[in-house]
Amino acid sequence: MKHDGEINIIKFMDSKSLELARKYLGVKVEVTMDRPLGTKHPKHDFVYEVNYGFIEGVKAPDGEYLDAYYLGVAEPLEKSEGQVIAIIHRKNNDDDKLVVVPEGMEFTDEEIMKQVHFQEQWFESEVVRK
Repeated sequence: MKHDGEINIIKFMDSKSLELARKYLGVKVEVTMDRPLGTKHPKHDFVYEVNYGFIEGVKAPDGEYLDAYYLGVAEPLEKSEGQVIAIIHRKNNDDDKLVVVPEGMEFTDEEIMKQVHFQEQWFESEVVRK
């Protein structure tokens, strides 16, 4: 917003879920899949194209457990350990997601966004790595 040549700058503030998720970057975690690969979303008309779950015992700001996409495995999983390589930060929704992969596996930001597009297409999302 401009007034008489003045520019108001809105400083980006970390959301509470981003602040929490950043604590897990680079950490090995166990993901419990409540929506394994191929599962239909319980409320919306789409199918999970990757394994999706949560980190048990870690409460997110929304009152649920911290969510995670588990990439790099082409079969439905119930539970799996992996390394947190990134965060899907939703700029318009305080419900960020960890990006977890089998240890030693890597994906580019573009590869991550392509894999999570099935759900993130309805949000203003970006990959955060630090």
